[in-house]
Amino acid sequence: MIVSERHTDQGLLVTVCDADVLGESFEDEERGVSLTVTEEFYGGEEATPEEVEETLARASIGNLVGEEAVALAVDAGFVAEPNVLDVEDTRHAQFLRL
Repeated sequence: MIVSERHTDQGLLVTVCDADVLGESFEDEERGVSLTVTEEFYGGEEATPEEVEETLARASIGNLVGEEAVALAVDAGFVAEPNVLDVEDTRHAQFLRL
């Protein structure tokens, strides 16, 4: 997985994506939803599942794309499964910790 961290006025923003979705676009025409996994937003460093979980634990905002990244976030309790969005051939989830 690829993880990046950015400090924002709202806290630590963490993005995580599966390596195979970086640079890809996904669309669900029925719901009018599209998602582009850009290098500018999702690009970062390769990380192990343990490193990703540690980084998400510090995040104020999490943005995740890909089967593996979203499954990790659900399994670790950062995101509830009903809040996961399926977009074409991938999964997307976000969380905000207040």
